Amino acid sequence: MNGLIIGIALPFIGTMLGAACVFLMKKNMSSLLQKLLTGFAAGVMVAASVWSLLVPSIEMTGKEGLASIVPAIVGFAIGILFLLFLDEIVPHQHIDSDQSEGPKSHLSRTAKLVFAVTLHNIPEGMAVGVALAAALEHNVYMPMAGAVALSIGIAIQNFPEGAIVSMPLHSAGNKRWKSFLIGSASGIVEPIGAVITILLASLVIPVLPYLLAFAAGAMMYVVVEELIPETQHGKHSNFGTIGFSAGFLLMMALDVLLG
Repeated sequence: MNGLIIGIALPFIGTMLGAACVFLMKKNMSSLLQKLLTGFAAGVMVAASVWSLLVPSIEMTGKEGLASIVPAIVGFAIGILFLLFLDEIVPHQHIDSDQSEGPKSHLSRTAKLVFAVTLHNIPEGMAVGVALAAALEHNVYMPMAGAVALSIGIAIQNFPEGAIVSMPLHSAGNKRWKSFLIGSASGIVEPIGAVITILLASLVIPVLPYLLAFAAGAMMYVVVEELIPETQHGKHSNFGTIGFSAGFLLMMALDVLLG
């Protein structure tokens, strides 16, 4: 039970701690640091998608050959399409852009920024929830330590995400407390998604391999569509690459050592 509570809470705590940087740092986050942190988050998500989600998805089928990878292929593809669909129907705006995406709306820029980060956090919350549900029902393929390792990795990459949200909001003229609360709120979808998934665990047991791969596909969509382009645009792209490598290696080590 302790592992379950820790696994649910850690990602949101990571976001809150990152958003709290607004109280400690200057208004403007340097482009170099932002690219480094964004690359780090991307590296964690890629490693988590492979070791914490896709590999257990394949092993959980208990089959060999083509049959063993069908759930991973199908789930991954649906995860990509699901995030693509949300990207099209939800009005949002990314921090490094002046252009809104999705349908036209009269929402404020701040609201659109929060929606953008929330879109990123949906697959992460699902990933943690599915991993914890799998640990409760199939701990041979997904031990609780492995699910908690995924939660730790998501929490670590949520730290820079929280900072990347709150710092520009403060720079744009919002008070520190408001920037902190908005940055923290952007991560609330993760524990909510995790709890809902766990409560539905008894219903989703037969399709857990598909759901693990679904979460992996959704996370990879965020990485390829948003995070990687942000690290490679403009100056200091090499620091984005360094951050990606560090995040990937850290998440890989966490999963192998704790899983």
